[in-house]
Amino acid sequence: MKLSIISFTKNGGQLAKTLAKLLHEETNKIDVSVTEAHSQKQSVGEWTKAQMAEKNALLFIGACGIAVRAIAPYLTDKLHDSPVLVMDEKGHYVIPILSGHMGGANALACSLAEKIGAVPVITTATDLNNKFAVDLFAKKNHLFIANREGIAKVSAKVLEGKEILFSMEKERLTEENHIPNGIRIVAYPPKQPVDVVITSDEGTFDAALLLKPKEYVIGMGCRKGKDANEIEQFILRKLEDLHISPTQIWALSSISQKREEPGMLAWCQKRNVLFLLYTAEELQDTKGTFCASSFVKNTVGVDNVCERAAIKACGSNGRLIAPKYAENGMTIAIAKREWKVTFDEE
Repeated sequence: MKLSIISFTKNGGQLAKTLAKLLHEETNKIDVSVTEAHSQKQSVGEWTKAQMAEKNALLFIGACGIAVRAIAPYLTDKLHDSPVLVMDEKGHYVIPILSGHMGGANALACSLAEKIGAVPVITTATDLNNKFAVDLFAKKNHLFIANREGIAKVSAKVLEGKEILFSMEKERLTEENHIPNGIRIVAYPPKQPVDVVITSDEGTFDAALLLKPKEYVIGMGCRKGKDANEIEQFILRKLEDLHISPTQIWALSSISQKREEPGMLAWCQKRNVLFLLYTAEELQDTKGTFCASSFVKNTVGVDNVCERAAIKACGSNGRLIAPKYAENGMTIAIAKREWKVTFDEE
């Protein structure tokens, strides 16, 4: 996650720097940038537009009104909006105002609050009532929400204390799953109206909400500094050939030398997929039959990057469905992973 912080006062600027320092010391998972509004040439609106276009998380240290006016022109929907938070300049309160569940703003608010002794102000109804949140469940299990209007329908029933019916193949549940009270699993395919269906199958279901697994992994290698647009078009062409939607992609995987590759990073950020990296030794130890290249082995220390990376990311029972394909300094392979879901907290 990339967190972009903007402040509007001297106190706010100091708080922003303190937060950035704490985040840098405690984790490498969040890349933080700090901006002081008075010291930049672009307007707050222009800054906001740029950050949201890159799908960064935004933290405004200042008044809620400033944040609301800044983000308003760039809102899309709850599944794709950037997480946005507001914190007062004294660091007393931190308020997630956009994308609390899917974007992770609620969790980030709690994390930031803990670091500086602030109070997280959470307003999401399911969180306030300590109830099951189906959109958060989907996010944790890497499930694509096919019809976002169904979230409100399911959440309304949860808050009313009504039973929620889930339909999925029994083998898709992880072992020792603790099903929350108020949720019942019924046979798949459902023979009755249900609230939630989880499946990779095509078809029409009598369900309020349809969740689809992100079951594919892209393994990729490329020449250093490849143009981001060229990488994106290369990936999209391959997916189209295989009749795979970008919404079905769980991760893009490669060798560790590509951790700063702009085109790969940009694609993962834009499509909200994991970017998984492995050392040459880890890839070489991956079991399977792969298209070996002595040139690649001499260059990066492993005889194949894209196929091995795709299978490695899948874990157990992954299988290659599209072998290595090379084009203009880029290689790609696609694997299908074995997906499961859990109701247990991570």
